[in-house]
Amino acid sequence: MVEETILILTSDTENTETAIEGERGWGEVRQRLNKAAEIPVSVLEENMNRFLQVTGRLFQQIDKQLGTESDLRLDEVQLQVEISAKGEVKLFAGGEASGKGVITLKLKQPNH
Repeated sequence: MVEETILILTSDTENTETAIEGERGWGEVRQRLNKAAEIPVSVLEENMNRFLQVTGRLFQQIDKQLGTESDLRLDEVQLQVEISAKGEVKLFAGGEASGKGVITLKLKQPNH
């Protein structure tokens, strides 16, 4: 049985920019290089599950702390994750996410 794969396009983080001589006085033009990687879906599933388990534990701790000291309760969390060419699921922290190819996960507690 052939394992399912998914194609991931990522920026080349080891050599992200290549100088190209510009025309008509524009100087150097920077060009981002992209990589395509085909990874097994099972790897991505395993890494996403691990990421969600760890972040779930972190937010449970926040909820416990809030519950003991106030009437506040953590109701919703939005996380942005980036998937590497190796199938790693990484928390995207900082900067503007537009154009980065991040996935937004919106986690909300069920009504009690």
